[in-house]
Amino acid sequence: MPTMLDDLLKFIAEATTPFHAVSAMTSRLQTAGFQHWDGLSSGDFQPGEGYFVTRNDSAVIAFRVGNQPLSEGARLVGAHTDSPNLSVKPNPLKLRHGVAQLAVDVYGGALLNPWFDRDLSLAGRVSFLTSDGQLQSELIDFKRPIAVIPSLAIHLDREANSQRSINPQRDILPLLMGVDDDTTLDFNGLLSAELCTQYPAYENIKVLDFELSFYDTQAPALTGFNRDFIAAARLDNLLSCHVGLSALIEATSTQWSFLICTDHEEVGSASVAGAQGPMLTDVLTALSLDDNAERAARSRSWMMSVDNAHAVHPNFSDKHDDNHGPLLNRGPVIKINRNQRYATSGEGAALTRVLADRAGVPIQSFVVRTDLGCGSTIGPITAAETGIPTIDLGVPTLAMHSIRELAGAKDPEFLKQLLVAFYNRVA
Repeated sequence: MPTMLDDLLKFIAEATTPFHAVSAMTSRLQTAGFQHWDGLSSGDFQPGEGYFVTRNDSAVIAFRVGNQPLSEGARLVGAHTDSPNLSVKPNPLKLRHGVAQLAVDVYGGALLNPWFDRDLSLAGRVSFLTSDGQLQSELIDFKRPIAVIPSLAIHLDREANSQRSINPQRDILPLLMGVDDDTTLDFNGLLSAELCTQYPAYENIKVLDFELSFYDTQAPALTGFNRDFIAAARLDNLLSCHVGLSALIEATSTQWSFLICTDHEEVGSASVAGAQGPMLTDVLTALSLDDNAERAARSRSWMMSVDNAHAVHPNFSDKHDDNHGPLLNRGPVIKINRNQRYATSGEGAALTRVLADRAGVPIQSFVVRTDLGCGSTIGPITAAETGIPTIDLGVPTLAMHSIRELAGAKDPEFLKQLLVAFYNRVA
């Protein structure tokens, strides 16, 4: 039988965009017996049964119905489906110097240097008119290397190793193909042909728009001499999505348990599918008997916002506070910031420590150096939007926001055990 770690690597390979992440998650939910719900009415929910609802194809909320009313409180786990990337602009084609290139925007806080000299593919969602005039959208994934961003040779940039900077408008346009001087290309036409190949039921479609991003085709892998590490794209934050999903499926069915995976965290979460949007509130409203029951549910619930934490880099250990440097393979990290960049309170941290102790899971702490700025997560946003007390934690990671990140191979299982204990109200 495949292990959770095996399925994590498979999931990351499938989840090339937030759309594909939600597709991969809902497939696993359905295999586990969860049912699709339209999100509009309370319906006839049965205790112990699981349900899920999606929004924008890029966010999903899954939950298992408890034996007690929701007004008695729930346990919620939150993560996000998006990762920094290079997104294709609406009119992207540039034909110059014998090649066709695609203009891109930088989505989120991407570390740009590692994008050079990689075999890149393209995936996302395409909207089009069918041959009978119907507006339709489908997911697309080329699943093969179709582009590359070559580095400038060091002979032409002698200071590349000491003073190299990247202009995102000029320097990171991927090469798509070679062209002749008289070549004319229609990018939408290329997408139409690929869609009709992937979906043979369509023919003579007209592409109207798209949300596409490049990704590295190198597969996720266990690496290191003793296979101690996970190397993969999009570990931030697909690792948390997958572990949260695994924990929800494994948890007992006695409690109301939720998994909320929203989009657009890397750019602020202010969207219809983001944590600052109404999706979670809409679900809680639909599941509650009335306003008083919903308020009671929110006041009696706890949420864990699960997003990767910065591990100590052995080559740059001075970037961490001496007493708050998480290590790979040493367990999940409680993330604390008194300026509320993370939502963890003292009570929340204490609850997490009790859970970890009772589940036999090692636990670590992270506080950013006082002289460095602190990132943030969906935790403070969700806490402010819903009033649900929230704890920020995550798996320690190196090379965060690179095209290929690194985590400890033991930590996903540690995190899953902690989340199962949280769902099961071990504390």
